[in-house]
Amino acid sequence: MSLRMTKTEREAFLADLHVGIISIAEEGRGPLTVPIWYSYQPGGEVRIITEKASRKGQLLERASRFSFCVQTESPPYKYVSVEGPIAGMETADVERDSRPMARRYLGDEIGDQYIEATRSERQGQSVLIRMKPERWLTVDYAKEMPF
Repeated sequence: MSLRMTKTEREAFLADLHVGIISIAEEGRGPLTVPIWYSYQPGGEVRIITEKASRKGQLLERASRFSFCVQTESPPYKYVSVEGPIAGMETADVERDSRPMARRYLGDEIGDQYIEATRSERQGQSVLIRMKPERWLTVDYAKEMPF
């Protein structure tokens, strides 16, 4: 039996709430690989927000693509890894981009508090990056468990 997820399974898993790991090529070094919040709707793009002046933001601005991985932290283990081109980069809008992301990870009340507490320091400095998944690598170890 194959441990690979179906298209429907992999897209649903990626759309679930996980902290993602982004990996961005960096000339003369290994890739920058760090955790990040993200959003994804099946059939759509992986969306991340970062500060434009950060190392991650600068590398993404120069890169044409990046890799991204999400996983479960307990058995039976599952993961989805995607790689693809940057489909767009634009200034992040607080209401359209940042608030929904904060609420996704922190809940409505704490997410709103986080946005208000960081609004002045992020104003105009955050960018939304969209990646169109092209290559998928998936494993669902629950498919080999007999129970």
